[in-house]
Amino acid sequence: MLKSLRPLVRLQDAWAGYHSQPVLRGISLDLQAGELLGLLGPNGAGKTTLINCIAGRRQLDRGRIDFSDPRPCTEFLGIVPQSIAIYPDLTVLQNLRVFGRLHGLRGSVLRQRVAEAIEWAALESKSNSLAQTLSGGMQRRLNIACSVLHKPSVLLLDEPTVGVDPQSRERIYNMVEELLALGTAVLLTTHQLNEVETRCDRIAIMDNGSVLAAGPLTDLLARTIGTSQQLSLRFTSVQHDVPAPLKLDETGLAAVAVIDGRSPQLPQLLQKLATNRIAIEHMVLREPTLEHMFLHLTGKELRE
Repeated sequence: MLKSLRPLVRLQDAWAGYHSQPVLRGISLDLQAGELLGLLGPNGAGKTTLINCIAGRRQLDRGRIDFSDPRPCTEFLGIVPQSIAIYPDLTVLQNLRVFGRLHGLRGSVLRQRVAEAIEWAALESKSNSLAQTLSGGMQRRLNIACSVLHKPSVLLLDEPTVGVDPQSRERIYNMVEELLALGTAVLLTTHQLNEVETRCDRIAIMDNGSVLAAGPLTDLLARTIGTSQQLSLRFTSVQHDVPAPLKLDETGLAAVAVIDGRSPQLPQLLQKLATNRIAIEHMVLREPTLEHMFLHLTGKELRE
């Protein structure tokens, strides 16, 4: 993916709030060209306020947001809200034409961009269908297509895969990958941890209006919860004693341990079990995941 030496978006000590209550608390964050940055956080973490501030819908109380693109914000910024924002009583083609004109496109340029967008979003067979008759996934794809007709250098995607089927979800991310290859900087907010884990270049985890950690997944894991792995064993017979750091459960048929994934600890432990003639029926080794890190940083309580 394309990367710029200078970020397309830079937030520096960004503060914002409502009725004297801070929502953003000194956020500093960069977004590079050709980068998919996943923004995660529990409900109420401040993600939507952050998106609104970048989009110019909300002014910062303190701090600044700098854009390296010299064009007016309306020309280089694309926004896809969580709630689908298309005209239900217009066809796919009509929606694209309307949004294209709103972005200042006219004549042959508009016609070309609309044709490209229909193909890009895989909506050729639905071009004359009313938007309200489309499936949820098709409406999402149309919504994204309407938001990028002007070829923005920065795209804000707020929960773009909510309520869509796996096929549409895959198509949406194929669309995003094509934008990234062109150098578009994409900020994605989502609660789908598996999507962020497998698709994002960097991850930023927010809570209580602050960015708790940001960076590539492997670096974040190493800096937060480390490289420890959870080992779970089930034995063929009841055991009364097992080598450390294994801990038996109350049945004596299973044991767990936390081990260092970068050390020879596992083969040494398995060798001790073999020497003591402890037969293993089943073994599972769990790598640290984004979910483990997310819960570690933000807590496990449910927030509404």
